Amino acid sequence: MTNALPLPDFTHERVEVITGRRSGLLVAVALHSSVLGSALGGARLWTYPSWTDALGDALRLSAAMTLKNAAAGLDAGGGKSVIGLPEGTVLDADRRRAAFLDLGDAVESLGGLYRTAEDVGSTTDDMLVVSERTAHVVGLPDSVGGSGEPAGPTSLGVYASLVATLERAVGTGDVAGRRITVAGLGQVGGRLAERLASEHAVLTVTDVNPAKRAVADELGAAWVEPSEAHLIPADVFVPAGIGGVLTDEIIDALDARAVCGPANNPLAERSGAERLAQRGILYAPDFVVNAGGVIYLDLVAKQRGTMDQIMGRVAGIGDTIRRVFDEAAARGVTPLAAAEGLAAERLSAGARSTALV
Repeated sequence: MTNALPLPDFTHERVEVITGRRSGLLVAVALHSSVLGSALGGARLWTYPSWTDALGDALRLSAAMTLKNAAAGLDAGGGKSVIGLPEGTVLDADRRRAAFLDLGDAVESLGGLYRTAEDVGSTTDDMLVVSERTAHVVGLPDSVGGSGEPAGPTSLGVYASLVATLERAVGTGDVAGRRITVAGLGQVGGRLAERLASEHAVLTVTDVNPAKRAVADELGAAWVEPSEAHLIPADVFVPAGIGGVLTDEIIDALDARAVCGPANNPLAERSGAERLAQRGILYAPDFVVNAGGVIYLDLVAKQRGTMDQIMGRVAGIGDTIRRVFDEAAARGVTPLAAAEGLAAERLSAGARSTALV
């Protein structure tokens, strides 16, 4: 029996935890902060050993969304929702629909303080189901006039961050000939790997799904087992799968000059940022790197700018990463601490503005 993970510190404005009346599944909606505006964060459908693990994931991810949205310059707070599947559960189409109707009810209960979207395990079609119960959902399918899948913008932001990271780590942002390991070939990691291959990076890839080895063959990339990916000499290691992969043991063995990837919360412990720095490995904070999707979803939903302007904001994540590296060097802190400071500045300003209302 797997032991449940300890719950993180509770710093949230509001959390709704229900047993879905249609699906019978745990649904957790965590509103961490609405200081900067209605919170935005995706809905994760995932298998957990315990209901407390599902709740803990919602709490951790929603807090990370507060940092992400603040650092991205959005007028949006941080939130996240999780539909927790007990181990061994396989959803048929009817129960899946029921689960997302239940999620819609939970989101609606927050009265607009939180907007949901697709995330790991969920799709734009699932969000269309959610929209039957609440208007507080973004990223509906293209076929109904929605903004569609945000993986493309997320991948663009990761690429811009990777270029900025290469500039600092090796002196040039040109990916041609650079050794890059992409660990995770999902919607974002797969897109990123395809672009890197087209620009002649020396690419190594992996995924927990062995069928993804076909992607390596298509791209002309080397394949390695997931447990060995961090041992491959690389200019940049790109965690693009699940969070928590950078444990102390992995960091100590990591053969890379930099880490830059879209995985949420890749550091198993916050102290991992200092551990990376001590080894001379440059770390681009995940909540800055992977903000392209949320920038896209928020700005499209609010109709703030043309598509070219919005995608320009996404590409500007590279400049934010440069600012983070500059600030870290000037203050003698880790890039993680510098990025958190950037987010804290906006949150503090937002809190002062709210206090004056």
